[in-house]
Amino acid sequence: MAVRPTQDRTKETLFNILNPYLADCRFLDLFSGSGAIGIEALSRGAGDVVLVEQSAESLACIKENLKSTKLTEEARLLGMDVFRAIPLLEAEGRAFDIIFMDPPYDKELEKQVLVRLADSCLVDEQTLLVVEASLQTDFSYLEELGFEVFREKKYKTNKHLFIKKKA
Repeated sequence: MAVRPTQDRTKETLFNILNPYLADCRFLDLFSGSGAIGIEALSRGAGDVVLVEQSAESLACIKENLKSTKLTEEARLLGMDVFRAIPLLEAEGRAFDIIFMDPPYDKELEKQVLVRLADSCLVDEQTLLVVEASLQTDFSYLEELGFEVFREKKYKTNKHLFIKKKA
């Protein structure tokens, strides 16, 4: 399967870190894959969850997962490329509390998204951006975009970087 779902132990660690921020938050899940992260956010109290995924196979998986968890009505699913979804969401003019992205590794897609979000209304001083990436992924450019690393959690083969706008 082309989808690389976040391992259960990794997901548990991620949500232990995110838990204080989840109640009624606006949560954006970019490169949603199976939808597991966005669905978990919903099940833990996020108020508004948007999942963005362009793969037809992954979209079918997300729809099935939302149906089986009885969360279909609570989630908003955008079946399109992340770079098409961002302007669509910007037109709504509201920042997200948490933006999670798990793009395909080692293709610099996270950098392209962060460059795009640096001046976006989707990100404000309160927004927590979480990037899942390979251990080798370079984030040395964050400061020049106006971001700073709030926290980093490394696992065996990947990491979560927690990023905020610099104050």
